[in-house]
Amino acid sequence: MRLISGFVAAALFASPALSQCGGGFNQFVKGLKSEAVQQGYDKSSVNTFFKGVQQDGKVLQADRAQGVFQKPFIDFSRRLISQNRIDRGHSMSRKYDAVFDQIESQYGISRGVLLAFWAFETDYGAFQGDFNTRNALVTLAHDCRRPELFRPQIFAAVELFEQGNFDPNRTTGAWAGEIGMVQMLPRDILENGVDGDGDGTVSLKTSAPDALMSGAKMLSHLGWQPGQPWLQEVTVPAKMDWSLSGPGKPRSVSDWQALGVSARDGSLPNLPASLILPQGHKGPAFLAYPNFDVYFEWNQSFVYVLTAAYFGTRLEGAQVYDAGNPAQGLSGAQMKQLQSKLQGRGYDVGKIDGILGAGTRAAVQAEQARLGLPADAWPTAELLNQL
Repeated sequence: MRLISGFVAAALFASPALSQCGGGFNQFVKGLKSEAVQQGYDKSSVNTFFKGVQQDGKVLQADRAQGVFQKPFIDFSRRLISQNRIDRGHSMSRKYDAVFDQIESQYGISRGVLLAFWAFETDYGAFQGDFNTRNALVTLAHDCRRPELFRPQIFAAVELFEQGNFDPNRTTGAWAGEIGMVQMLPRDILENGVDGDGDGTVSLKTSAPDALMSGAKMLSHLGWQPGQPWLQEVTVPAKMDWSLSGPGKPRSVSDWQALGVSARDGSLPNLPASLILPQGHKGPAFLAYPNFDVYFEWNQSFVYVLTAAYFGTRLEGAQVYDAGNPAQGLSGAQMKQLQSKLQGRGYDVGKIDGILGAGTRAAVQAEQARLGLPADAWPTAELLNQL
């Protein structure tokens, strides 16, 4: 499900030397082995780790095939959030009540946050992926799309192997190299693995307490503010300056209230917040608080992040969001056409992939404002036609 592998902040700062990729696969592996030894890993261990490594074409297919992220928020969230997942979430909350209490006490992270990730990543541990993790990481590091992300994870896996916590031939997980119930990459397991059940080992594949505590520690490491909310549904007025909306545009809650924004249920906390309109000003509306930004360190898909954050609130008692009556969105082909037009006007929309990501949203909002349309970052046929 992940657009990119989660828990990757540290890997994004790899040195240029770690961005080598491509070429013959066997020669590439030879280079990895040489670098591992240079980093201080035992030569015998390195040879054992890489023995039998293979390029996995199915990993590359999975990496290229992420069309689900083209779906708008309402469709995407309804697809991921089923009554069964809600019921199982409540059941898991009761089953691991003491673990969640410990997480909240130690890290200040509400149980709904971790339950939502647990549900979306592996359906509460039921489907953790059957890709060979070593082969997946080496395949993705050899591929030249994101070597700076995956190459460091290979050496972290070697470290785990030397510690006795990774079997290069048997360890399996998601196509992008994540392992366990909440899907963590090797480096993040090294840095944030927690023995949550007290058995002396960190087993993210078989121990829910280990996985949940490790996920909580990672979120804390990424900047989660203890005890603070992350997302709240709101109602918005019929008219306002919609260009103020969007991720990364925080204003004080009192400012939003002065503009006519109010909590759909309960009261608004005294925190800076951004107004999120995933399908424009006629659709659902949320205030996103500082902790919401941490979600993007786990996954960079806007629709996934918003759905996970919303599901976390649902599992803690929030009502079903008001879907409103948003304007008809664009098809995948139309979205690609729009992205091409925006790119032609000098906007950085990233890859022409039909996904309404952050760059495309910002460009849409700018063009809506220029054309005198409601600048809510929701692309419509009217905008496409005017462009």
